[in-house]
Amino acid sequence: MSKTPQAIRGTQDIFGPDAEAFAFVVETFERVRKLYRFRRVEMPVFEKTEVFSRAIGETTDVVSKEMYSFEDRGGDSLTLRPEFTAGIARAYLSNGWQQHAPLKVATHGPLFRYERPQKGRYRQFHQIDAEIIGAAEPQADVELLAMADQLLKELGIDGVTLYLNTLGDGDSREAWRAALVEHFRAVKDELSEDSQERLEKNPLRILDSKDRRDQRFVADAPKIDQFLSGDARAFFDAVTSGLDAAGVKWTRAESLVRGLDYYRHTAFEFIPDEGSEAASKLGSQSTILGGGRYDGLMESLGGAPTPAVGWAAGIERLAMLVGDRVEPKADVIVVVENDDLIDSAIAAIARIRAGGHPAELMATGSPRKRFDKAVKAGANKIVAFDMRDGAEHVRIKADDEETASLVKLLG
Repeated sequence: MSKTPQAIRGTQDIFGPDAEAFAFVVETFERVRKLYRFRRVEMPVFEKTEVFSRAIGETTDVVSKEMYSFEDRGGDSLTLRPEFTAGIARAYLSNGWQQHAPLKVATHGPLFRYERPQKGRYRQFHQIDAEIIGAAEPQADVELLAMADQLLKELGIDGVTLYLNTLGDGDSREAWRAALVEHFRAVKDELSEDSQERLEKNPLRILDSKDRRDQRFVADAPKIDQFLSGDARAFFDAVTSGLDAAGVKWTRAESLVRGLDYYRHTAFEFIPDEGSEAASKLGSQSTILGGGRYDGLMESLGGAPTPAVGWAAGIERLAMLVGDRVEPKADVIVVVENDDLIDSAIAAIARIRAGGHPAELMATGSPRKRFDKAVKAGANKIVAFDMRDGAEHVRIKADDEETASLVKLLG
């Protein structure tokens, strides 16, 4: 016999309690996005490669090492989406969604990155994503953060802290960047290889390096607050006061950055507290939801300057924190105790489901044992079809009120 093909490394088949936890995350996200009036969008799974190379940056690890890119039959270079934001920005520009600005959109689905699989990280993974495009006001940042905070609470995820920083406006960021280059250049030979490479191109990334060789120089690196303009400081103050008003707890994290040049102002991550249950479940993958303001992104795709802010979170990681969820039991089980009545039972279960009751048909195995199996399955209500004295007989196991409701449904 031929060998059965196995799943590709870095992918997973989700089933049982894991699938229920996954679905719970998505269902909760959909409910919360409706509370905040975010419009649902569906995006293509692949785009022209330039959408990501121009938006994310040629020098980033995502573009240079991790993208699944291929040439199609027409000779175009296409890429499976490694993230949502660039595709949403492309759609905003190419579909004329500017007419809806400020536009609040949300989506979820699979993404693809060729990276080393580990706990909570896969080559095909799934994210939820929320964006506000065309809103320059700090209230947009507050709304997104309040939405994320409420989502985590409704998922029942505790022991998580919102870490918050500002990257300043364009001038503030550039002045900070120049100071960081000067600071790290003085110790270049003692930095990690990755940070030496990032020094001239992307020095902000050194600040979030996990390499011990870098961390000893990060503590006394110049801080963004030294370079904030008055407008940038006022923007950050408005975000933090808005979060306080919304009851969202936050902690300042001066080393929290976004390396790409189009990021401005707010940057944030929700991270499990050390020693918490969430931290023990996630292992080394600490950030569970992150984002920021990316006011310069549209220009990289040929659009007009457009303010925007957004966040994303991995569904797999959130599902790990939610924990196993048991598949709900059937509300009604329809039992066929005489196989001659299978059509009657099928007609009955169709009416029961049309009435909004999750129902299951039990018509396999020994007819004599089916009713007992339904009882053991723990259904709230059982409807059994049998023959008595040559005629069809229906019996219902439920309390009086539920029985009356079923009798009405069955006609």
